[in-house]
Amino acid sequence: MKLTGGEIVVESLIKHDVPYAIGIPGHGSLALADAFIGREDRIKLLHARQEMCAVHMADGYYRATGTPLMVFTSIGPGAINTAIGAATAYMESTAVMIISGNAHVHMRGQGLLQEIERAQDANFPRALEPVVKRCWKPDLASKLPTVMARAFNQMLSGRRGPVLIDLPMDIQAADADVELPVAVERRAAGLVMPDPAQLERARKLLASAKRPVILVGGGVHSARAYDELIALAEAAGAAVVCTMQGKSAFPEDHPLYAWHTGSKGTTVGLKMTSTADVLLAVGCRFADETACSYKDGVAFSIPPTKLIHIDIDPSEIGKNYPVAVGLCADAKPALAALAALLKGKRGDYRKTAYFKELKAERDKWLAHVERLRAIKTPLPTISRLLGEIRKTIARDAFVVHSSGNTQAQILQEFPFYVPGTCVTSGGFSCMGFALPAAMGVKLAMPGRQVVAVVGDGDFMMTMQELATAVELGLNVVTIVADNAGWLAIKDLQQAAFGKDRPSGTDFLLPDGTPHLMDFAAIAAGMGCYSETVSKADDIAPALQRCLSAGRPALLDVKVHRDFPHSGSPAVGWWDVPIPTYLKSRRAKYEKEIKGEKL
Repeated sequence: MKLTGGEIVVESLIKHDVPYAIGIPGHGSLALADAFIGREDRIKLLHARQEMCAVHMADGYYRATGTPLMVFTSIGPGAINTAIGAATAYMESTAVMIISGNAHVHMRGQGLLQEIERAQDANFPRALEPVVKRCWKPDLASKLPTVMARAFNQMLSGRRGPVLIDLPMDIQAADADVELPVAVERRAAGLVMPDPAQLERARKLLASAKRPVILVGGGVHSARAYDELIALAEAAGAAVVCTMQGKSAFPEDHPLYAWHTGSKGTTVGLKMTSTADVLLAVGCRFADETACSYKDGVAFSIPPTKLIHIDIDPSEIGKNYPVAVGLCADAKPALAALAALLKGKRGDYRKTAYFKELKAERDKWLAHVERLRAIKTPLPTISRLLGEIRKTIARDAFVVHSSGNTQAQILQEFPFYVPGTCVTSGGFSCMGFALPAAMGVKLAMPGRQVVAVVGDGDFMMTMQELATAVELGLNVVTIVADNAGWLAIKDLQQAAFGKDRPSGTDFLLPDGTPHLMDFAAIAAGMGCYSETVSKADDIAPALQRCLSAGRPALLDVKVHRDFPHSGSPAVGWWDVPIPTYLKSRRAKYEKEIKGEKL
């Protein structure tokens, strides 16, 4: 049948069961956008206010469902705007298809409007090369059916990730007689299975372990290996510790859950990972924050700890630590096989001294969190805010967050009970992620509560998407921890350099007072329900009204901004370079906050 290039793209998306495309039309994508007309009953075209946010929306949708969406842009600035969203998806191993407009094939290199061409003709794809799994630059419409099939294979096979199709304007409009392939006939299928010999080696190590720990990375979310993880943890009697990306892969009220390790970790998580005799890491990169910047004995001691590393990407195995067993496999069958091999072989973990130690360390950490929440300050602390959120939202609510103090404290203090309900920007630590990603989650899960928890600096990077949420009827609740500045960085400066060193981190008016903005008024102006609170006891009732509003809502919570209760004391270690002349300040700081640590 004869279709334009744009129509080939849209029909291919439909064949691959993609329900939405998100983007902003421009002169470089007119023929592609036009191809959606008449197909609205099979695929819906949605608009964002900024292309980065469109990618974050698609990212959130994928994390909630495992189904990728397509993001489209015009040529030039619109295409470049996708870079941060693409990098976030790439670091988090989430699947998003990006299609950008570009110069006509017959005018490449002539410097037409918004073309990047000084180093190479129509050179935009090079900007995204480091942050996509694969890029295609089709120069004939007839090539698009194969390109689309290959793009889906790349996104959804092996380690998931974003892809880019750079689509010239004339190819979008050109006709071609094509036969669109049946999607399943071009899709890779099946899982990467673990090697039996390596499984047996891993079984022996776990069977003889006295202090087994499972370190859970984002690969468990990608594989949806939640039931298998629980089965293995219980069979092995292993403490379960999560990385930033792995949080919520394991129910956090389970008695084997040992919270978080690393620089933003917990005392219980750090104790279990640093003293493990066998550590099973699954879908984990051992990034610097997880590994406390590789300082031996803080998060890990590998060796003597024996490491079993399961990952679908062989380049991650042995990259940062030597392995006793390296298993290149999909997390789901690997965990299932190990659970089956160990089932009934280790006895009742609840009767062991190791489990009693884990329980004591876990109880000590949770008591510490309660003390943080009980600290009296003029404005509520973030710890108190998180406690009020947890007791108000549903058990299966999604909580989406980006970076900064809110992210760090959610990792340390906020329990998740249902798999996959913690959605964060993780390894790329991207500000501005939470609100648009929460919209993507709500698009996927309209019947579930979805809450974005952000700092005010984070919120202002993408707050225009509240208007998009109103137009799409996405009843996301955005909770702003409003402290008039880049307080996570201010806290880091004060912790590392001393209290008199911070600069460039406060939002100040000309008279030097904090610039506390009326975010509730801004949200109301876009059509949201909104409230502002500054008392701890008012948070839960206001949040309940936001959840019940029947439209997008914003809760602006003015939170305490004075160190050290502006955040939460770090219990791990992170390599923040300190000038020699300031190092004595670090020791003084450690003494000052000693009472805040366990």
